[in-house]
Amino acid sequence: MSRIIGNRLPSMPWQDKPVGCKDPVWRYSNNPIIGRNAIPTSNSVFNSAVIPFEDGYAGVFRCDSKSISMDIFIGFSKDAIHWEINEKPISFIGEDSEITKREYRYDPRVCYIEDRYYITWCNGYHGPTIGIAYTFDFKTFYQLENAFLPYNRNGVLFPRKINGNYMMLSRPSDTGHTPFGDIFCSQSKDLEYWGHHRHVMSTYNGDKSAWQSTKIGAGPVPIETDEGWLLIYHGVLHTCNGFVYRMGCAILDIDKPWIVKHRSAAYILAPHEYYECVGDVPNVVFPCATLTDSDTGRIAIYYGCADTVTGLAFTTVDELIKFTKENPL
Repeated sequence: MSRIIGNRLPSMPWQDKPVGCKDPVWRYSNNPIIGRNAIPTSNSVFNSAVIPFEDGYAGVFRCDSKSISMDIFIGFSKDAIHWEINEKPISFIGEDSEITKREYRYDPRVCYIEDRYYITWCNGYHGPTIGIAYTFDFKTFYQLENAFLPYNRNGVLFPRKINGNYMMLSRPSDTGHTPFGDIFCSQSKDLEYWGHHRHVMSTYNGDKSAWQSTKIGAGPVPIETDEGWLLIYHGVLHTCNGFVYRMGCAILDIDKPWIVKHRSAAYILAPHEYYECVGDVPNVVFPCATLTDSDTGRIAIYYGCADTVTGLAFTTVDELIKFTKENPL
């Protein structure tokens, strides 16, 4: 039996695996949990992050407006399924107005480290890079320096320091839709200066695992287990009809998370349902957050569907680790 380290959360959303289901991940029966019109100005709500907060949950949501501007919004929920999302985007406080000036913001992740909640997102600064901010109460947000030069996406912090350093996964990219991309790990003493960049894993250019042959990127905050860091990530295949985004998983070394111990050749979730296949960007499942419970090993995955709505899926640490080892790349 594999074990999640920490994170007791008996109140987290859950549905048992359907009878006859042979897949390692199964969808919430009432998906999507957040529609595209969750606030009056939104065209779509997707690629969003959730975390336990006080007696319920907080979320950081990507809400593209009806003018298709991209920004991130705070929301709150008692059950992590039904959400009230603020109608105004997050306003950040920072020492340098050049950094806090908004160009665009999208695809947030959120995690708790030591005494505060950190948000990372794709931040516009002469091209996409990784924005970082923190909050204590989800009311006031303090923006730090961007982690990297443009161009970069999918900046995901580990939920604790490793060997005294903060660590972040990211995917160097370009100005456009990026028809390439590997995952790297970077380290920092202070969340301002990042270095010791290490390659984690690349795309796979063969039909043994063609679903991740074009680009890959980290998804939710890695989950600490007794087997290593469990990473859920997205992989992309370039088809004759455009990109298709699917989910996979890997197990990273606990002390040197740029070392991949196991990686799945088969995907764990793919766009099969109507709301995943039809939307502003068809054929996308894009994971950005998980909730976990160490007592039961349960994992709830929050993911964007067709760049339009937000879905929820379930699995367990045993399911994912077993699947990854039994379907190795």
